[in-house]
Amino acid sequence: MAKMEVKTSLLDDMIGVGDMVLLEPLNEDSFINNLKKRFDHNEVYTYIGSVVISINPYRSLPIYTPEKVEEYRNRNFYELSPHIFALSDEAYRSLRDQDKDQCILITGESGAGKTEASKLVMSYVAAVCGKGAEVNQVKEQLLQSNPVLEAFGNAKTVRNDNSSRFGKYMDIEFDFKGDPLGGVISNYLLEKSRVVKQPRGERNFHIFYQILSGASEDFLCKLKLERDFSRYNYLGLDSAKVNGVDDAANFRTVRNAMQIVGFMDHETQSVFEVVAAVLKLGNIEFKPESRVNGLDESKIKDKNELKEICELTGIDQSVLERAFSFRTVEAKQEKVSTTLNVAQAYYARDALAKNLYSRLFSWLVTRINESIKAQTKVRKKVMGVLDIYGFEIFEDNSFEQFIINYCNEKLQQIFIELTLKEEQEEYIREGIEWTHIEYFNNAIICDLIENNQTGILAMLDEECLRPGTVTDDTFLEKLNQVCATHQHFESRMSKCSRFLNDTSLPHSCFRIQHYAGKVMYQVEGFVDKNNDLLYRDLSQAMWKASHSLIKALFPEGNPAKINLKRPPTAGSQFKASVATLMKNLQTKNPNYIRCIKPNDKKAAHIFNDALVCHQIRYLGLLENVRVRRAGYAFRQAYEPCLERYKMLCKQTWPHWRGPARAGVEVLFNELEIPEEEFSFGRSKIFIRNPRTLFKLEDLRKQRLEDLATLIEKIYRGWKCRTRFLLMKKSQIVIASWYRRYAQQKKYQKIKSSAIIVQSYIRGWKARKLLRELKHQKRCNEAATIIAAYWHGTQARRELRRLKEEARNKHAIAVIWAYWLGYKVRREYRKFFRANAGRKIYEFTLQRLMQKYFLEMKNKMPSLSPIDKNWPVRPYLFLDSTHKELKRIFHLWRCKKYRDQFTDQQKLIYEEKLEASELFKDKKALYPASVGQPFQGAYLEISKNPKYKKLKDAVDEKIIIAEVVNKINRANGKATSRIFLLTKNNVLLADQKSGNIKSEVPLGDVTKVSMSSQNDGFFAVHLKEGSGAAGKGDFLLSSDHLIEMATKLYRTTLSQTKQKLNIEISDEFLVQFRQDKVCVKFIQGSQKNGNIPTCKRKNNRLLEVAVP
Repeated sequence: MAKMEVKTSLLDDMIGVGDMVLLEPLNEDSFINNLKKRFDHNEVYTYIGSVVISINPYRSLPIYTPEKVEEYRNRNFYELSPHIFALSDEAYRSLRDQDKDQCILITGESGAGKTEASKLVMSYVAAVCGKGAEVNQVKEQLLQSNPVLEAFGNAKTVRNDNSSRFGKYMDIEFDFKGDPLGGVISNYLLEKSRVVKQPRGERNFHIFYQILSGASEDFLCKLKLERDFSRYNYLGLDSAKVNGVDDAANFRTVRNAMQIVGFMDHETQSVFEVVAAVLKLGNIEFKPESRVNGLDESKIKDKNELKEICELTGIDQSVLERAFSFRTVEAKQEKVSTTLNVAQAYYARDALAKNLYSRLFSWLVTRINESIKAQTKVRKKVMGVLDIYGFEIFEDNSFEQFIINYCNEKLQQIFIELTLKEEQEEYIREGIEWTHIEYFNNAIICDLIENNQTGILAMLDEECLRPGTVTDDTFLEKLNQVCATHQHFESRMSKCSRFLNDTSLPHSCFRIQHYAGKVMYQVEGFVDKNNDLLYRDLSQAMWKASHSLIKALFPEGNPAKINLKRPPTAGSQFKASVATLMKNLQTKNPNYIRCIKPNDKKAAHIFNDALVCHQIRYLGLLENVRVRRAGYAFRQAYEPCLERYKMLCKQTWPHWRGPARAGVEVLFNELEIPEEEFSFGRSKIFIRNPRTLFKLEDLRKQRLEDLATLIEKIYRGWKCRTRFLLMKKSQIVIASWYRRYAQQKKYQKIKSSAIIVQSYIRGWKARKLLRELKHQKRCNEAATIIAAYWHGTQARRELRRLKEEARNKHAIAVIWAYWLGYKVRREYRKFFRANAGRKIYEFTLQRLMQKYFLEMKNKMPSLSPIDKNWPVRPYLFLDSTHKELKRIFHLWRCKKYRDQFTDQQKLIYEEKLEASELFKDKKALYPASVGQPFQGAYLEISKNPKYKKLKDAVDEKIIIAEVVNKINRANGKATSRIFLLTKNNVLLADQKSGNIKSEVPLGDVTKVSMSSQNDGFFAVHLKEGSGAAGKGDFLLSSDHLIEMATKLYRTTLSQTKQKLNIEISDEFLVQFRQDKVCVKFIQGSQKNGNIPTCKRKNNRLLEVAVP
């Protein structure tokens, strides 16, 4: 678009139809032709109402530049050409301005561009939200989480060089200003079977190739790896190298991204060690060996690989070797150990590799969430971005395709429901009559799969849990019995006779009529993949590893926490995850991006009609258009509608002075558009048929051409007149300048002659005048003297006359004034007596008030809240006003003072205020704590190597770290302990070794007791019967009692939503094991100064002497 060109609507210069709702006629062929026409002109985005269709161009287009971001920023959704930025901006502005949580659902098959679409959405939101060091750090962490997850969760497939092999849902959290605070990522169904086996022409996950290509020789040596891909059985060789992909550079990008997200160096090292161990597991091979009892067992051929794996993971070699050769089955109190044959050993090896990598991926997601989660507890706005696998129909469809298609059925169901809901809400909001819309509800298909009694997943779980011989065939037989009469289920062996002649359906398969079409599933592998079993021996072997990460990935391997209960199946886990996702999506305002792949060759400029048609069908795009067009095809606010079409009516052109709706009504009446073709809402005009809109566009285009001709004519006339007037003005200026020059020459000649003549005449006149003046002077002097004496006489006479006249006039005026006053007083005496007093009083009061406020203005005290000065009250009747002004002024300056506080200062003052409410006038120690800042972490545990063991044991954020004295009941002596308070627990640890002695959940703390005196003793009471109350309550002593009690109170209230009881008494009971001991505080002098001491008086009394 040229720089000077400004678009105000997607209808301007439209290639094809920008919004499919306006497509005429609407059928599958016209739909595909419109997409193809726009694709050929590099228009890869098209709307269906508020839904964006995105076609993968398989090349870079100049439509994602910073200039484009600014172009779509804060613009109406339909104001510019269709773009993913328009949908992102609409969602962000709705979240920021209308306080509506948003979700962006990105769907489509592999290779359609879903991952790139999610990156574009996140990059746009990062570009338009706020700035600042903290905000920029959050945005960078959110963006850099993508390369890490792509490396570990994406792989090259025949359809896509960077295919996401897991589903991802990210909630981006914002504050009230629209600035990002953090995010939370959820992952769904990682394709872990790819770790051990890949289809022909595809690769394993990117990270394996990136490590081997980009790591240094020293790093590979530490991981006991070699750069040659062919050395590893888990890596397919036919597609190890991908054109246009630099695995070495991507490895550096991943390491840098992990550092930005917040991974520590040792964590990164541990992750790559686990990846190396998975890679080397594939090189372990087995050989058969017969035992004396005739049973076959397996042995490892080359133990060198096993040795290197054990060195990487810190596992005893003999333990892991036995886990690959034997399987222990536990039932109640019995253990049975059986040998594994070669096939079972290979199954165990692959199961371990898949589980190890899958759990590592889940740990990565959890670790990233810890780094990018919002740190503040303020209310957040949320924008969710869902990038999940699309509907899959392959030649061979198995368990993975079944649950993927189940997820898409649920997404299609919520898509139709929310789309209809959005349409209905807009009609109701605008006052337009809503008519019911017929559409296919796929709830019956979802019920076929997820029903708790008769659903396919329930049948599969029942088969997996059933004792006896369980195979895929028995599972299919159960389906044939339960689902035989379902109209969307087909099977060759079904008892329903209408399928007996369907020879295209093999015996080991069943077929489901999905909303996107029929899909045939092979039952082979359904039971095993749903079970997803890992032998308990392998779990226990992993838990015994000295490698901290691997040990954390297999908590069920801990013998102390052994659980004989069967773990949930893969299908039930995925069903629960999908249900949680659907519930989450229904609480947010949805925005949809439907991604389409134009060809299977991953090439630019190729548009395969058949492939696109297939995707349009299973995405339900035509049905989406029909739902949107079932009422009114086009709607627009009155203001932009009138602004766009006002030139079509003389009454509205060029300016309409009334309301916009009235202008639109006048416009449509003038154009004689049938009333059934449109309706007036409260804020929008609704047009039923696209033909009406295109008619308006044609009329507008013709009118614009007429106006352009008129403008051109007027401009040309103006240009010619302007040139003529300029030439005329130039001629006049030139002529005037010439005449001026000629007259100046003539004037100079006349002037020189006149000067000479004048000089002679002036000389003669001057001499004549001098003689006359001298004679006149003499005459005037004599006359002046005579006149002066005469004027003096006349003046004195006049003065005497005026004085006499003035005396007479004054006397008359005085008499007249007294007479008038007497008359007025006699006439108005009654009125004056009735009203004069009140008026004088009001006038006086007004003047006093004015004077009071003017004096207050100049005597205002300082803005310090502790300044007690206030001007003295000048008048008694202003007493209440004076006090109220003092109160208002104090409240105002206190607010000004509070507004200067930062969030950190507010938190400190909140804690101080809480301490005041708890201990003021109750605890003698409180006044001394007021001036002391609450630091919390008095022991720098993270920096002190002495406490490294304690730091590793505590995963949560530490609120208080302080050395306290624990009082011994037996003798009253104190022992030093480290007191730790976290979000969920209270911990006591040994000061020397750092070992945790006691760990108490906050929910088990019932009360804190202390004396009212100036001592640091306090008792922590625990809930009776709890696991932590075995040894009884804690009697402790601390130098920071007020701070510890306040923070314990606030943390307990935050976590349990219950107030912690703070008892202040000089005598209270403490539970020690089974006995209760009374702790009594007395006043007394001390030998060791002002330090309180505790002494045991008897088995039931501890006495604390306080100075």
